[in-house]
Amino acid sequence: MYSRTYKDLEPVLNVNGLHGVKLYVHPEGEIVHLTISPGAHLKAHKTPVNVLFYVLEGEATLHIGEEVQTFPRDTAVDSPKDIPHAVTNNGDTDLRLLVIKMPKP
Repeated sequence: MYSRTYKDLEPVLNVNGLHGVKLYVHPEGEIVHLTISPGAHLKAHKTPVNVLFYVLEGEATLHIGEEVQTFPRDTAVDSPKDIPHAVTNNGDTDLRLLVIKMPKP
């Protein structure tokens, strides 16, 4: 058994109000814990695999293709592969979410 918490892992992203750590990395998938400070955003980009965003805390404004919508905690949102997606925290508290990619890109 192997356990870990996001607070104990080395960040793979730590810039401009973004803090990301990889909780799970295996050929079948990858799970990243992402914290976004108020007013910060993850720039639009594409991935070659489908992505699932799961909001743990705060509200996530997701930009997926031409669509923009804000989602509360405990919401899962699909983002299809090869479609630009971005995440913005328009709230006044940290946004925490899981970014789940299957399979690992």
